[in-house]
Amino acid sequence: MDIEQLMPHVEALIFASERPITSAELTEMLGQAFETPVESELVASCIEVVREKYEADYFPFQLKEIGGGYQFLTKKAFHKTVLQLNGDKHIKKLSSAAMETLAIIAYKQPITKSEIEFIRGVSADYSIQKLLEKELIVIAGRSEEMVGKPLIYTTSKNFMDYLGINSPAELPQLKDVTKIEIVIPTDAVEAQPEEVMPTLTPHHEPESEPEQEIEGSAPLFVSEDGELRPMSDEEDNDEGPEENQEEV
Repeated sequence: MDIEQLMPHVEALIFASERPITSAELTEMLGQAFETPVESELVASCIEVVREKYEADYFPFQLKEIGGGYQFLTKKAFHKTVLQLNGDKHIKKLSSAAMETLAIIAYKQPITKSEIEFIRGVSADYSIQKLLEKELIVIAGRSEEMVGKPLIYTTSKNFMDYLGINSPAELPQLKDVTKIEIVIPTDAVEAQPEEVMPTLTPHHEPESEPEQEIEGSAPLFVSEDGELRPMSDEEDNDEGPEENQEEV
């Protein structure tokens, strides 16, 4: 059996599958359909031919390898159009708590509930239950090394399908996500052109101008009616004895 005979059957199986189908599954199904063993290398060649076929611009979908298998997916240019068919009913958002829990499991898997709660600092029962219901995580077994042998959790195949990856190893590295470029601010004086930069003498502050007294200004006092009035020399002399008497 050659590629031309086998390729349409490979294409039909991938198209009819509701989930990503692996190369091993294709080989097994084709062998059962033709009642004769089919070489895995021949199936792999057929998959590559199908993939190249749907890379053409006039096809609205393409063959993608995700979740360890192969599936036809709509090309990005048509996502908005296809969304009009189903509306928002298929768009399901996770809460912030569930997203945090899912991120911890994705990067720390396999992990137990107590380890998740230690990282988050709060209970993770509800978030784990919701993630299990949405089939984004699975129970991978029990930890034989920990007391009580608690359940351990890992991300599911559906999780990888949603992200379009084949394994958790393809997740973005934390160092790339959290990498922050530190920018040192430029001093305002350094940013000025050299011709306008002031010349400063180290450890010397600019001298302030001496205060000048206003000639001819007389001292003021508050009168009985609450107004400010200039004080005459006679009033100065009159107040002098009273102050002296108070001091005595």
